[in-house]
Amino acid sequence: MTMHNLEMDDVVILICSSSDLVDGGKGVRFPVTAGGEDGTGFAIRYENAVYAYLNRCAHVPIELDWNEGEFFESSGLYLMCSTHGAIYIPESGRCAGGPCRGGRLRQITVFEKDGQVFWRPDDYIKPARA
Repeated sequence: MTMHNLEMDDVVILICSSSDLVDGGKGVRFPVTAGGEDGTGFAIRYENAVYAYLNRCAHVPIELDWNEGEFFESSGLYLMCSTHGAIYIPESGRCAGGPCRGGRLRQITVFEKDGQVFWRPDDYIKPARA
């Protein structure tokens, strides 16, 4: 994991190359500390935009992907929790069906610059502890 300072005190962390994220394809997992607990975040590309979320279902706090990086259900329109089938809208992380009723995934600020995808820590989601 590489940290960069693009602007003063604006810490951003490299996730992957932009080309690693294919529209509706596999996501890329990355280590985070969320609320003081070690976990993972994930980045996906949907309709040519990159989104990132904490890899934790809103229904039960477990990881979503059934195989590493497999977050989309078979139609490629929704993100799906492999355990109980909760589905989420890729652009917002909002629950679209299943047992997550009114829940949402915890969004992580992400952006692309110079062919790379970066994420920005916040008060809750921070870089993984070394």
